[in-house]
Amino acid sequence: MSKNFALIGAAGYIAPRHMDAIKKTDNNLIAAFDPYDGIGIMDSFFPESNYFSEFERFDRFLDLQKREGNRMDYLSICSPNYLHDSHIRFGLKSGAHVICEKPLVLNTWNIDSLKEVEAETGNKVNTILQLRLHESIIDLKKKIDNGPKNHVYKFNLEYITSRGKWYQQSWKGNEDKSGGIATNIGIHFFDMLTWIFGDLIESRVIEYNRTTARGILVLEKAEVNWLLSIDYNNIPENVKREGVRTYRNINIEGEQIEFSKGFTELHLRSYENILQGNGFGLSDAYNAVKIAQQIREGIYSK
Repeated sequence: MSKNFALIGAAGYIAPRHMDAIKKTDNNLIAAFDPYDGIGIMDSFFPESNYFSEFERFDRFLDLQKREGNRMDYLSICSPNYLHDSHIRFGLKSGAHVICEKPLVLNTWNIDSLKEVEAETGNKVNTILQLRLHESIIDLKKKIDNGPKNHVYKFNLEYITSRGKWYQQSWKGNEDKSGGIATNIGIHFFDMLTWIFGDLIESRVIEYNRTTARGILVLEKAEVNWLLSIDYNNIPENVKREGVRTYRNINIEGEQIEFSKGFTELHLRSYENILQGNGFGLSDAYNAVKIAQQIREGIYSK
């Protein structure tokens, strides 16, 4: 039986992946909200969906639908990071389960309070942790799980994704709104690392500013040297000569890990799992949120 979805943040980069997943799982998008009205992309997925540029009218519409027996079953959230906590609570209290993009929230105490709202409402928060569904990452986890029990792996992560001047002028360049660079572009990697190598033992930050962060994570089964940046100047010269503005170097003890492909269907797989009751929840997101929060706040230990 088809479910009714609503979507907050319909104009963003990631929203079409959610629309596509809703459509391919044979569900309905009954309403979408975004203050920016350049969302012609909706015509490719749900041209009959109601759209609102004002949250109050979106809220009123969903309430009316609920009273008329056409309630929202799921709320998908693709809004700016700092609004996730509020929008999740709105969804839960409106009687819906929630599917939220990364990062789930910016602080661990947000997770703690959302667990209380889950308990009060009986509805569930699901988050998108798509790297856990990528075949290469699954294979790596199996390899580590089946490897020597006491071995501490050497892991290197360099991810540089150049951004233009617009970035710092948008909400993404505002640390209070995005959580800063470690959160905004690093949260999935931190989740992947703790999922594979275990809980955080120690975090040491070597560099941290608006464009670049680097440090060392000591996990139960790995010591990770990491670099995250949006600064084009950090890309190696030989890569620049190829005209490339993104650089990824991820290796474990010198062996490269390639997972640049295979992302196109991960949101669909995420939705399929969620609809079957197997989504990733609040507790699953906790470790990565904690690491990013500590990096941001300059807490360089457990």
